[in-house]
Amino acid sequence: MSDRTRPTLATVAARAEVAPSTASLVFSGSERVAPATRDRVLAAAAELGYAGPDPVARSLRSRRSGVVGAVIGERLTYAFSDPVAVQLLDGVTEVLSPLGVGLLLLPGDADRHGPTLAQLAHVPLDAVVYATCGPEDDPALEHLRRREVPIVAVDGPGGDDVVLVGVPDRRGTAELTRHLADLGHRRVAVVALPLRLDGTRGPVTAERRARVHFRDVRERALGVEDVLGPVPLWETATNAVEEGARAGRVLLDVSAADRPTAVVAQSDILAAGVLRAAESLGLRVPEDVSVAGFDGVDLPWLPPVRLTTVVQPTTEKGRVVGRAVTELLAGRRPADAVLDVHLSVGTTTGPAPRA
Repeated sequence: MSDRTRPTLATVAARAEVAPSTASLVFSGSERVAPATRDRVLAAAAELGYAGPDPVARSLRSRRSGVVGAVIGERLTYAFSDPVAVQLLDGVTEVLSPLGVGLLLLPGDADRHGPTLAQLAHVPLDAVVYATCGPEDDPALEHLRRREVPIVAVDGPGGDDVVLVGVPDRRGTAELTRHLADLGHRRVAVVALPLRLDGTRGPVTAERRARVHFRDVRERALGVEDVLGPVPLWETATNAVEEGARAGRVLLDVSAADRPTAVVAQSDILAAGVLRAAESLGLRVPEDVSVAGFDGVDLPWLPPVRLTTVVQPTTEKGRVVGRAVTELLAGRRPADAVLDVHLSVGTTTGPAPRA
């Protein structure tokens, strides 16, 4: 169809016998139009083959794209395989979708957190959400600041111009660690989420630990140390069951004299891997080793145990993020938000085995 014959909002208004301003209100979703009038305008648009105002032209006029970017720390599959990411994004979209705002996933890959600066430069964004904790030295932050794009970060990164939505990671992990200490555990090891996005895995040195990029990783490690002092820390390359299992097989080597009696994993996904490792090594949980996690996600494929974990309200956290984005788009700066957590004691922790 040529531009000369393509239907316009004015031709739709004429066919529906309404003013062009009324037709415009219909396509903007306004509730100020009577239902019968709205139906007449939409019927005229269908007859003429009119799909609605040009979104590019509309965004130029309103200076809004209707798009909020969601930075995903790893490959796109992570957003759909990690139950925490799924629940959080569900909460965000629950709030934003009724407002006509779309969520654009901006994934990274094995070598970087989120999209490249070149990719960001070509995307019109009304706001950005760091849906999975972003590194505190992310170069994209400065790019977004220069563009004056409002930012909401889940667990990090922080900044005076970033709205931070998180949970008390340190306090929650300390409560979990006190539970283990009360059970007599003194040899405790931590299976940590990645400290930096460089694919490194293995025991964490003091030098590497001093350069942690992710706030939640640092806070959860400090929560254990607040109770027990320095403990062995094993870094995983990514938040995956296989990574937890790899770490568990090393830490729980039955031939090691200093084998930990308890393992604190920084996510339930990693804890599931540690449980698999314990089973493969012939260790009973919790008689031989206790295992605990963080998140409180549903792992129906992990029967017959019930994981001891720190439960965070992930879906509600997503809703809070969505409401923060809404406030920013309205020109208001909401306060940072910290949602509470609680300890859920399951069947995977018990008294420390006797030496």
